[in-house]
Amino acid sequence: MDNVRLDKWLWYARFFKSRTLAGRFCNDGKIRLNQKPISKANTNIKLNDVLTFNLNDRVRIIRIENIGTRRGPAAEAATLYFDMSPEIKKHNISRDTPPARREPGSGRPTKAQRRATDKFKEDI
Repeated sequence: MDNVRLDKWLWYARFFKSRTLAGRFCNDGKIRLNQKPISKANTNIKLNDVLTFNLNDRVRIIRIENIGTRRGPAAEAATLYFDMSPEIKKHNISRDTPPARREPGSGRPTKAQRRATDKFKEDI
């Protein structure tokens, strides 16, 4: 096979749980093939095509390395593409960092303070 439908390949590569979801994603025009917007799920793709799309709040840039013949396990799906996406910056919070501190008396009032405020408002 030299080429395959875009929605089918996205499903093979495990970007979507079902082919229907992949088809809807393509039909909504949320994907680019070689920098050109695609709005049809039946668009044929071939080796070395580059897909660009936003999935799960992350921009994905994918180069197609293999067409594939089935939806196999995740290890097999990972061989279908090369991920050229930019690195995700993770928050560097160490476990040794103490939790945030609040000044005494700041924040929500206690029950007694709230009752005192309510009583003060009634007296006015």
